[in-house]
Amino acid sequence: MPKFEDLPHEEQLVLLERVAINAVAHYDVPSDVSVEMINLSENATYRVDDHATSRKWALRVHREGYHSYAAIQSEHAWTDALREQAGVITPVIVPGKDGKNIQSVEAEGMPGGPRNVVMFDWESGIEPPEENLIGPFELLGSVSAQMHKHSKHWQRPEWFERYTWDFETSIGDKPHWGRWQDGMGVNDENQALFGRTAELINKRLQAFGQGPDRWGLVHCDIRLANLLIEGSITKVIDFDDCGFSWFMYDCATALSFIEGRKDVPELIQSWVKGYRSVMELSQEDEAEIPTFIMLRRLLLVAWIGSHSETDLAQSMGLDYTKETENLCEKYLTNFS
Repeated sequence: MPKFEDLPHEEQLVLLERVAINAVAHYDVPSDVSVEMINLSENATYRVDDHATSRKWALRVHREGYHSYAAIQSEHAWTDALREQAGVITPVIVPGKDGKNIQSVEAEGMPGGPRNVVMFDWESGIEPPEENLIGPFELLGSVSAQMHKHSKHWQRPEWFERYTWDFETSIGDKPHWGRWQDGMGVNDENQALFGRTAELINKRLQAFGQGPDRWGLVHCDIRLANLLIEGSITKVIDFDDCGFSWFMYDCATALSFIEGRKDVPELIQSWVKGYRSVMELSQEDEAEIPTFIMLRRLLLVAWIGSHSETDLAQSMGLDYTKETENLCEKYLTNFS
């Protein structure tokens, strides 16, 4: 049987939906609910609707081999602790009929055997508007600081495990999301430019260090798409990438895919303002934010190349790589 990643994209979608439909039987929800894919990235996420009662849930089908069972449990441990101890509103997990948060679900024809599946209560709310990002970025900064403040003092379970997002595992020799050298539109000319940028990033990060005031458990994807606003309430979703990295990396992730906007300096200042409303942030940490932005940028070049089947990768594509050239040249000029 071929590997899942070697199957045609349409066949992959059919198999993932089959897992999602089969997963419904593992939960105390009506059997006649509808299941609709709403996002495909590392995992496949579905909206589950009970039209009779208007109740909804989010169902996540985990990618094979990406996160271990213990790593998924670890994500849940932190989101529960954030909600209960720090007042950060995070997704509420719906246990299966057997009481377990993680269900193992089979589907006919699915290579690799059962998939890990998690169901969440549906979180109502809307993403912050993109017309004027200054206010939303201040909110992103304050929420990030709330999570960092909790992370610095939280006693993690002994079995806790999550990915580390450092230079090597982001854009170095052991990348979680593939090599930036294999990104869309990467050629001999821009590869040399990106390589010089990566070398400078590595040099600066080594000097910056991983002291406890700069490094810890962070969301690693805290951008506007992962905030929901309901009145005066802010909710944080999608902790699937959470892991160990620099705290300022969360500022870079807030700018994912929009690093080339002309108002990025203003957005950074807004994020920093929100952050400092919750906890202290040194001038040295703030000054290194551009390095984390470029770390994230090259990581996303790699992600687009290794996830070319996704709508987001296809919408960014070659233009994203081309714009990265300009950002690299600017970074090298300012920080070499």
